[in-house]
Amino acid sequence: MVKPISLSGIKPTGTPHLGNYLGMIKPALKMVQQYQAIYFIADYHALTTIRDGKELRRLSYEIAATLLALGLDPEEVVFFRQSDVPELFELTWILNCYTPKGLLNRAHAYKAALDANIEAGRDPDAGINIGLYTYPTLMAADILLYGSHVVPVGQDQRQHVEITRDIAQAFNNNYGEIFVLPDAVIQEDVASIPGIDGRKMSKSYDNVIPIFAPSNLLRKTIMRIVTDSSRPEDPKDPEKDNVFNIYRYFAPADEVADVRERYLHGGLAYSEIKQNLYEILNAYFAEPRERYNAYLADQTRLEEILMIGAERARIIGSKIMRKVRRAVGVRYERELEARPQ
Repeated sequence: MVKPISLSGIKPTGTPHLGNYLGMIKPALKMVQQYQAIYFIADYHALTTIRDGKELRRLSYEIAATLLALGLDPEEVVFFRQSDVPELFELTWILNCYTPKGLLNRAHAYKAALDANIEAGRDPDAGINIGLYTYPTLMAADILLYGSHVVPVGQDQRQHVEITRDIAQAFNNNYGEIFVLPDAVIQEDVASIPGIDGRKMSKSYDNVIPIFAPSNLLRKTIMRIVTDSSRPEDPKDPEKDNVFNIYRYFAPADEVADVRERYLHGGLAYSEIKQNLYEILNAYFAEPRERYNAYLADQTRLEEILMIGAERARIIGSKIMRKVRRAVGVRYERELEARPQ
């Protein structure tokens, strides 16, 4: 039986952190068991904010090395860089021509930028580029080009999959069943991982715990996690504690249960649980960290893996594009008629 397709993309806008790992990378890597898995580095999405070419290339290599180090097998899955698939940008333009402006007006990222400008007394569109505005259309093309059935995303990305379905449905209503309507797959229990300041872990908040930080930096970062002023002997609510809400995803179940009891009944110092978290994370990522550094030191190998993946992605995408071109009436690929000898 042919497996349904799962698509996962990660934007290279910063060093991968625990929020990325728990919310996207780990769930996505598990999709290989049930799906034909496709993974890509969303470097063109990153252009909405990154204005340094060397930095973008560096971050793209970091993402590639991260996924490979954490267990992605490029022979088992399709793994590539978004910008190496030109069919994607052809499809993006076609979808733009069938996407209502009102749909993009409701996109969360655009609305957030608009509201921030209004609140600050600036022109509503100050600093907002067309790339940000049409970001959902490029993401829709990412998903639809490969016939994706499911898309593992964080809760904050659910809307993009919903917009993709709306665009695909409108196109299908006009031309017939060209696109698969994708579904979002969300890990509800890890939808939001706290950063060191208690807010959602995010590069934009500068509150992340990098996956492959050197041991000394990892410990220093963990010790900076914000806690309340409770004394060790005071009972504490584990559900409201930033340290515990990271610890529980990495520690063995019996240890998590024991620590939870110590929170509830008193007798646990924050310094102790932070040290425990450091030791667990340091051991958990020790071998992947070595592989990560080895991949980063061999960019030729990374390029080879990504280019092979891009060729495989183009083979899949070209089948969809052939249907799209025929549907809209451009570059119609006629079958050659046999000529008399």
